[in-house]
Amino acid sequence: MYQKNKLTLGFVLPTEKMTKTPQMENQLHLARKIEDYGFAALWLRDVTMQNLHIDDNGQMYDLWIYLTYLAAHTKEIVLGTAGVVLPLRHPVRVAKEAASIHRLFPNRLIMGVASGDREMDFTALGVQREDRGELFRESYEFLDGLLRNENAAIESNLGVFDGSDMQLIPRPVTAIPTMVTGFSQQSMNWVAEHGDGWIQYPRSVDKQEMLIRDYRTLTEMKSPGVFKPFSQTLFIDLSENPDDSPEEIPLGYRLGRHHLVELLHGFQRIGVNHLAFVLYFSWRPPEEVIQELGEEVLPYFPTHQMTITT
Repeated sequence: MYQKNKLTLGFVLPTEKMTKTPQMENQLHLARKIEDYGFAALWLRDVTMQNLHIDDNGQMYDLWIYLTYLAAHTKEIVLGTAGVVLPLRHPVRVAKEAASIHRLFPNRLIMGVASGDREMDFTALGVQREDRGELFRESYEFLDGLLRNENAAIESNLGVFDGSDMQLIPRPVTAIPTMVTGFSQQSMNWVAEHGDGWIQYPRSVDKQEMLIRDYRTLTEMKSPGVFKPFSQTLFIDLSENPDDSPEEIPLGYRLGRHHLVELLHGFQRIGVNHLAFVLYFSWRPPEEVIQELGEEVLPYFPTHQMTITT
């Protein structure tokens, strides 16, 4: 899924226009269609509470439960989290959940992690939202220690783990790629040092190029020779006319496929390694959009085997 100087494509679920209650009835069928075309990944979000004032409520179901459901009903497509809100989940639980997925469905999990920003989720769970940056760092370090070190010795406000008389079970057979989503209230320097990669939000090609250039400079300083992939989302409303010029929509574009291919080549040129389409503002039936992207766009950006050094 990840290679230097190459771009692969995926989708954020649900692949439906945003509504107050996410439309999930047809998502497994569409997920299988996405896999059959050969897209690289499906991505899920970590939304706890429904905000009755907006239409953006993720895929409705719990992230880990729905990811397991998808894994059991698909074959090999990568399943990513974008991302697990660490301040709202205990790192020992996250480690066990991720390791379980990794063992049951080998090499299919990419774990994006995030500090979270949805105020209602923090309120409902009794966590101070303004502390999320510090909580994210503390949780990340605990989680990272559990997943990477069989004999971890951890003392934290979140708990104590002594690898001399306890171990995480199951343990991951190989490293689980763990990527920071957004800045997660951290500096770029911290993101470059700690994450196996970076998942970012949409920007213009020019702005994203500057961000990637700075990120690559820092990752090379922190981990010389180690490839840390860069992923991003892109909101699209794919026009029926393949020649329609781009018009801006929130976090993306309404455009025809010919201009989309040109845009994607631009993102590949600047170093984006994976791009996940978001269809929340799409007016066409999702099956039509997936078919057109699969038949007319995906061949320019074929999926390949994931190679990440962790």
